[in-house]
Amino acid sequence: MSIDFDFPLFSTVKFLAFLTVFVALVSDDCLAQIGLQWKIHDTRRPNPPIIDPGTFSTQDQPGKPPSDAIVVFDGKDLSQWRAMDGGPTKWIVKNGYMECVKGSGYIRTLQNFGDCQLHIEWAAPLPVEGTGQGRGNSGVFLMGKYEVQVLDSYNNVTYADGQAAAIYGQYPPLVNVCRPPGQWQSYDIVFHGPRFDKEGKLLRPARMTVLQNGILVQDNAEILGPTMWMNRLPYEQHPEKLPLSLQDHGNPVRYRNIWVRELMHPEHPVKAQEKEITLPETVLDKYVGQYEVNPTFTITITHEGGQLMAHLYGQAKYALYAESEKKFFFKVVDAQIIFNVNDKGVVESLTMYQGGGEMQGKKIN
Repeated sequence: MSIDFDFPLFSTVKFLAFLTVFVALVSDDCLAQIGLQWKIHDTRRPNPPIIDPGTFSTQDQPGKPPSDAIVVFDGKDLSQWRAMDGGPTKWIVKNGYMECVKGSGYIRTLQNFGDCQLHIEWAAPLPVEGTGQGRGNSGVFLMGKYEVQVLDSYNNVTYADGQAAAIYGQYPPLVNVCRPPGQWQSYDIVFHGPRFDKEGKLLRPARMTVLQNGILVQDNAEILGPTMWMNRLPYEQHPEKLPLSLQDHGNPVRYRNIWVRELMHPEHPVKAQEKEITLPETVLDKYVGQYEVNPTFTITITHEGGQLMAHLYGQAKYALYAESEKKFFFKVVDAQIIFNVNDKGVVESLTMYQGGGEMQGKKIN
């Protein structure tokens, strides 16, 4: 008898929290998609795309991925994977799964991914060999840097932040829902990568939600930096998309049914500073005016009772808080504005950042 065990996790992106976000998009068509020009319950508003949700997996058969998924392993070959040096991998494929070969090294995808929903199924080896970290050990690395641990944690004791479904070295899983070795298990991971400014300063840490076998085991965890054994590394600037990778830890762990859905909207706003600084009204006043992004779009900055306000497309209005004299964050959405001032102290333009995108606005009055 086959047992259904895997419940495909659809994007947990909270669109409602960002219906009025406009930063990196400037055309009327783009605006229509994020809600700045729509009334509540507007029947003219475009509906979301329809996708086939796929099917559940069973112990005997992997499920069918959603129709909008990028399938990076379908059980047939490793054409979408490479060794870390770019050469062919020595992992093997048989009976619809790939298996790690001891000493073969980590493998990575050819394609780069950033914010995404990742589905991956794995099975710890039988017969059981070893204990603790030596038993069914591997790992799933988002962007090659942020690991969700793979381990046979069924009746196997080890340190909490190193068991199956841990964000390695940082967060133990909320519960242990491991199946016995040899049985197929699933991870559904919703990942939002970090964001950096042009100087490499961290604007937003990475975050991760993980379901193992359909059970929530990591709840929107804020990742502290790249994961590492016995070391806590700081964030360093890197591209917004990098390969996924799987770990060779010397155990013949198996993987199947690996697919990715790229997330197009940020879920988590830039974390506000603990204290908002207060700037003199004379400083705030100099930023007031209109900034032209293109002939059809302007950003208007006003000063209202000691608070800068950003008006987007003549309809959306957002309060800003100051992190420094020139740098302001939106209070309710994932965006920031940096005012560009010349040597004479005159404001010439602004740069707006959101989710890795940016746009320039020249001051016109």
